Amino acid sequence: MTSTMHDVARIAGVSVKTVSNVINDHPHVRDETRRRVRAAIEELGYRPNLSARGLRSGKTGIIGLAVPELRENYFAELADAVIRVAGSRGLGVVVEQTGGDRDAELRSISGARLRFTDGILFSPVALGQRDVHLLDVPFPLVLLGERIFDGPTDHVTMRNVDAASAAVGHLLSLGRRRTAVIGARDDADEVSSAVLRLRGYRSALAAAGITADPALVRSASEWTPRGGMQAMQRLLDEGHELDGVFALNDAMGLGVLRALQDAGRRVPEDVAVIGFDDVDEGRYAVPSLSTVDPGRDEIARTAVDLLVERIDEKGTRRPARTVTTGFRIVVRESTGGRAESTRPAVPATA
Repeated sequence: MTSTMHDVARIAGVSVKTVSNVINDHPHVRDETRRRVRAAIEELGYRPNLSARGLRSGKTGIIGLAVPELRENYFAELADAVIRVAGSRGLGVVVEQTGGDRDAELRSISGARLRFTDGILFSPVALGQRDVHLLDVPFPLVLLGERIFDGPTDHVTMRNVDAASAAVGHLLSLGRRRTAVIGARDDADEVSSAVLRLRGYRSALAAAGITADPALVRSASEWTPRGGMQAMQRLLDEGHELDGVFALNDAMGLGVLRALQDAGRRVPEDVAVIGFDDVDEGRYAVPSLSTVDPGRDEIARTAVDLLVERIDEKGTRRPARTVTTGFRIVVRESTGGRAESTRPAVPATA
């Protein structure tokens, strides 16, 4: 039988009003009381309706978004896009930051907080292909990212390999034959943005008849400006010849620009630089950062649409769908562009 708020109150040993206060995050509830109520909600699998619409239709009008780090510009801008798209459909969004922690990611698809929503958009980084069975959950769930494929849920992803290959191809078209890659991770047992983008880098070089130099393939301590700057500084200090850099995200690309500037290297005259993600900061760097636009707005729109469809189906089972968004190369000053321009977009695939 479906649990009620009265059942939660009985198990927690509190009043129904107190349960309501905890559900609605009222501040004047003791921590121990809040803990007992949440434990009772988990134990009973209670899922409250949070609005008058919920009382009528069984829906809360709220969706969840679980992402690794909001301080990473890509995820902050993705969250903004999801909130805007959801708002245009009359939905609110609860954003959960997992920190890339496995336990936190598991809680995001099983814990009480996000299960107060009608469905969840989920971008894992700690969970991987071996965890695909964990996505078989009893509520609408749409997967984002590249960590898990062929799961039981709808999935919206980007064309990492093709887009990375196109980014390196852009550098090759400028005559750059010694292109370094920053942020690489070469792990055949894992699927991730780093692994897929490195694959695209190598594919572009191979297609041009260039043998990849292992000395130019660099990891980074973190995918941040500091991580990119430090990786670039090490590469320069070692004296390796290079005339191009592909940073696996724009945050590292911004750090690369700083390291090159500090070393007296001109961009793009001496070294051309391209990033990935098309975050806003790249437009205002000096020089402005060329990049790959992976279709972030399209990802947000498609993911919300798929989730709303699943919510409206009310438990109807049908095969999971995978949608791969298009991408475009955005040419800015760091690869010789005078003003922002784009190469033709590559369309999405379903």
